[in-house]
Amino acid sequence: MSGSKLTRRSLIASGGAVLASGVMGPARANGLAPTPSMRGGSNNYRAGAPIVERIGGGGFWMTGTVRRAGDGAPLPGQRIQIWAHTTEGHERDPQSHGATLTDANGEFRLEMPQIVPAFGQPHGHLAYDSGDFQTVFLRPVMSSARDKTLAAHFVLQPV
Repeated sequence: MSGSKLTRRSLIASGGAVLASGVMGPARANGLAPTPSMRGGSNNYRAGAPIVERIGGGGFWMTGTVRRAGDGAPLPGQRIQIWAHTTEGHERDPQSHGATLTDANGEFRLEMPQIVPAFGQPHGHLAYDSGDFQTVFLRPVMSSARDKTLAAHFVLQPV
């Protein structure tokens, strides 16, 4: 930095870091932070829901990605459980639960019946609970009950 002396105190006071150009910029965490569980995410969870081709008659798509905390690498073969209040059943009903596996790119996609509002909000529930990484429960809310897809993304921390 031309004309100014960089000290530990000035770096901490600025909340920054020196970029390659010598310019002071914001400090950044090294790596991708894990996804925390969401409040209400585990409501009506059923351990061991079967892996299925789809839940019910379909018409709605739950999609997302699964990556490793830190380096953000995609995680293939990870089991994601999905359940919701739909046109075909309540989120506590066994037939409203199913699981799928991530593909080689860490992506998942599962067709299910249309999600309908429960407790005033159209929302889904997803869980990673396979044991290689810390369990995470998500409860994403749809922007509209007319949406035909809902995406959720997991960043997992090894156990």
